[in-house]
Amino acid sequence: MSTPLALSISMHPADNVAIVANDGGLPAGTVMPDGLVLIDKVPQAHKVALVDIPEGGAVRRYNVVIGYALKPIAAGSWVHERLLQMPEARSLQGLPMATVERPVLEPLAGHTFEGYRNADGTVGTRNILAITTTVQCVAGVLDFAVRRIKAELLPRYPNVDDVVGLEHTYGCGVAIDAVGAEIPQRTLRNISRNPNFGGEVMVVSLGCEKLQPERLLPPGSFPIADERAPQLDVVCLQDEAHVGFMSMIDSIMERAKVHLERLNARRRETVPASALVVGVQCGGSDAFSGVTANPAVGFCTDLLVRAGATVMFSEVTEVRDGIDQLTSRASSPEVAQAMIDEMAWYDAYLDKGRVDRSANTTPGNKKGGLSNIVEKAMGSIVKSGSAPITGVLSPGQRLADRGIERGLVYAATPASDFICGTLQVAAGMNLHVFTTGRGTPYGLAEVPVIKVATRSDLARRWHDLMDVNAGRIADGQASIADVGWELFHLMLDVASGRKKTWAEQWKLHNALVLFNPAPVT
Repeated sequence: MSTPLALSISMHPADNVAIVANDGGLPAGTVMPDGLVLIDKVPQAHKVALVDIPEGGAVRRYNVVIGYALKPIAAGSWVHERLLQMPEARSLQGLPMATVERPVLEPLAGHTFEGYRNADGTVGTRNILAITTTVQCVAGVLDFAVRRIKAELLPRYPNVDDVVGLEHTYGCGVAIDAVGAEIPQRTLRNISRNPNFGGEVMVVSLGCEKLQPERLLPPGSFPIADERAPQLDVVCLQDEAHVGFMSMIDSIMERAKVHLERLNARRRETVPASALVVGVQCGGSDAFSGVTANPAVGFCTDLLVRAGATVMFSEVTEVRDGIDQLTSRASSPEVAQAMIDEMAWYDAYLDKGRVDRSANTTPGNKKGGLSNIVEKAMGSIVKSGSAPITGVLSPGQRLADRGIERGLVYAATPASDFICGTLQVAAGMNLHVFTTGRGTPYGLAEVPVIKVATRSDLARRWHDLMDVNAGRIADGQASIADVGWELFHLMLDVASGRKKTWAEQWKLHNALVLFNPAPVT
């Protein structure tokens, strides 16, 4: 039996480390194709020193200094986080502002999908009845009601994909007018306006909460296609008409029928790919994320921008250490400054909580070969492709709030998978792409989630959770462009309802999580 070829991946000629690509890693004594002999056993996705690195010497990956050696590191050694001192965060002063010459991206015409047109000009990829809540107190009642609606009513409305309760842990016991309280409130408002919900407005309220329905959804929040539809349709549980628990459930179900009838009358129609609003995100990242899955997503991002679509990338702490790369790609100095403002706001937020920036890299990230947040940031940014960054959203804002119609957008969010996903739902995404190296069953009920594995080993083991295997890039079986095009066509199929993602098939739906920087009372 022949010994498998030892494989490593270097990202730039100036790098002095490479990652081991072989499943299971490589043992000490392995001779690499260039003659380098491994001194240590190096796990898959972890770094090996290509040259001798002196104490205090810079360790470079992506042609970026990801750390400084705490002691001499010999060529062939395993380079891990315990050997590195993390660099200081990049200053937000003196950054390059819109200095990169805009790449010429040839328009990509002729691509369409089957979607649901909405009165406000947006397009849904799903046809979902979403029931909004004003306070966490009603979550149990709504959950009971939604289960009954799905079992007893939904089969009568075959053109409606699902019924979703928009539950959360906000609404009362909060400083409703405090600085920062506008973030969770506008997030909830804009989630209710997601394109996949068809403009239907149904709210379940307790009655005594601070976040009253009229405050959450003031008049004019929704353009209503059907003039017979009420602007705000509220079931208040404390209403005196409700005698007993089941009368509350009956009221919710009766009101749901009205909305289900209207949603069921909708039909998919052919729309251009420019109607896609795609959120890209990564979670459970490893050192392959920036080598396989995220570059493939970045290639697809460029395809989407060429097709006139909107793509959002996010996660402040995961791009903060590459802020100079982002500001230089801004379409204007104003867009660059908006990104800096969001980073500065979040720096101050973390500083107020005395949060160490190194806390972002999780134990799983480190097990997957990522030594620190600087290295993680370099792999995260490549999801954004090469297009100019044309707009910036603050947490909880909707694309329309900033007058953004298309292009590559930076949507400022925390790095938490669930808060990031929630804020992208609020921004107006109708399709989600999520890359992972360690693996996560993340999914959303509100928006289809396409999962992309960074490694073939993960794609094989989680064969019924991962939709795309980008690990084929590292295996030499596919190029970044091959996987990027595959993802683009899969997006059109999923958006059209022709294919369901694994998360949809298994109904793996994580709860939405609000970002609430305001104090509680």
